[in-house]
Amino acid sequence: MSGEPWLILPTYNEAENVESIIAAAGEVLARAAGDGYRVLIVDDGSPDGTGRIADELARERDWLEVLHRSQKGGIGPAYLAGFSHALERDAGFVMEMDSDFSHDPADLARLLAAVHAGADLALGSRYVPGGGVSDWGLLRRLISEGGSTYARWVLGLCVRDLTGGFKCFRREVLEAIHFDSVRSQGYAFQVELTYRAVRAGFRVVEVPIVFRDRRRGQSKMSWRIAAEAMFVVPLLRFR
Repeated sequence: MSGEPWLILPTYNEAENVESIIAAAGEVLARAAGDGYRVLIVDDGSPDGTGRIADELARERDWLEVLHRSQKGGIGPAYLAGFSHALERDAGFVMEMDSDFSHDPADLARLLAAVHAGADLALGSRYVPGGGVSDWGLLRRLISEGGSTYARWVLGLCVRDLTGGFKCFRREVLEAIHFDSVRSQGYAFQVELTYRAVRAGFRVVEVPIVFRDRRRGQSKMSWRIAAEAMFVVPLLRFR
């Protein structure tokens, strides 16, 4: 159905989380969007069987699809593949969220409501009043807040949380910013999407959220992902 919200969930070795995150997201979207919603798992060839579990779940749920990629290619390419898949199927809104419960699925309704209220891009923000992080050590807090502050300063933006990956786009935003040409990964990928949206004149609204450490499984964050942003962000101003 044209105009449906699509939620993109990238996975790599999320066998411990995939069933519960699908159930939680589906429950929230059913209340927020009625019968018109879709959830897309984009699995990067998880050796722990995440893709197989998702396939089994999709056979029982007509709102769930699975897109299989042959190997681990990073969060950026996974989202790009998911965005393309959703837009080709007439998605009206495209949402992104972590698959490990770092983002609370209940907040999907708030992001969708913000877009329905007039935002072009609603992003879950840790760094506006009412937002925050939980279960983090000092070093990780400094890296995350420092990364957002650095990107905001370099790019001249007012958006407080530039590195977060919990978002809801109107399809027109993704079409206008030529998302398929984004080559950044990790933090830089999220920064670039928001930067392109702001530069294109779209209205970005930050919705306060609390970010928590994953419940199960191993984090995919690494020093390389953070370091990439340090080098890539300045280049965005000259593209």
